[in-house]
Amino acid sequence: ALIASVIFFRQRAVIVILAALAGAFAGEIMAAKMRKRPVPLNDWSAAVTGILLALILPPATPFWAAFLGSFFGIVVAKHVFGGLGQNIFNPALAGRAFMMAAFPVMMTTWSQPFTLDAVTGATPLAAWKFGGELPSMYALFMGSIPGCLGETSALALILGGAYLFLKKVADWRAPAGMLIGTVILAGIFQIVDPANGSVMFHLLAGGFMLGMFFMVTDPVTTPMPKKGRFIFGLMVGILLMVIRKWAGLPEGVMYSILFMNAFVPIIDRLTRPKAFGRV
Repeated sequence: ALIASVIFFRQRAVIVILAALAGAFAGEIMAAKMRKRPVPLNDWSAAVTGILLALILPPATPFWAAFLGSFFGIVVAKHVFGGLGQNIFNPALAGRAFMMAAFPVMMTTWSQPFTLDAVTGATPLAAWKFGGELPSMYALFMGSIPGCLGETSALALILGGAYLFLKKVADWRAPAGMLIGTVILAGIFQIVDPANGSVMFHLLAGGFMLGMFFMVTDPVTTPMPKKGRFIFGLMVGILLMVIRKWAGLPEGVMYSILFMNAFVPIIDRLTRPKAFGRV
């Protein structure tokens, strides 16, 4: 997905990625110094947050905004809660939510791929939500469409997700739950009114693939029990389609995951398996 973002959005992508990485490292260093702890740059968790945030930002995001959003995600969403392993909310998504609240126009301005000028265009979900010409399924799959840096190419995201599963870094249960929840609700909406878009459209458009492979698989901000991970993903998929259908914004991946992050302690408690030998 990182490589695809550079192919489609050229130097714009490079600037946003480097700025987000710089903000993440700066936030990690400052927070560690304030807490009088060793600077934990060697675990690369800050780099992961910076890259993930860059991949969910518009290509034309100014470097200072990408830096600020990444800095916020590390300092506020991660270290305020105690650092790595203690944060409740996904730091990359929290950083984007902060930017969405602070810079709404900037965060909803999109660039056409393969261009370095100011030409803008509606994302596929915006075209579906507010009326416009929808791209072909081939364009959605390959990624030659307006959108966030890393969310346009379903092919690149599938390859990256498959690698995580093959290396057993990511657990399949949360992505499976998110896929099932989205398919069920998108299918119902399509049956009720074909204008709601096809199931395949909702799987390929927007941030669904990126959220399914790289966000709900976060081991810190998702439930620990296997059953809990599936329930978490299922609810994310359902909320995603509810937001896309009835909310004012066309996309709901970020808000659905952050909303369910808050319920992880409850899901953990309800789905925790009984200790062996106990009634």
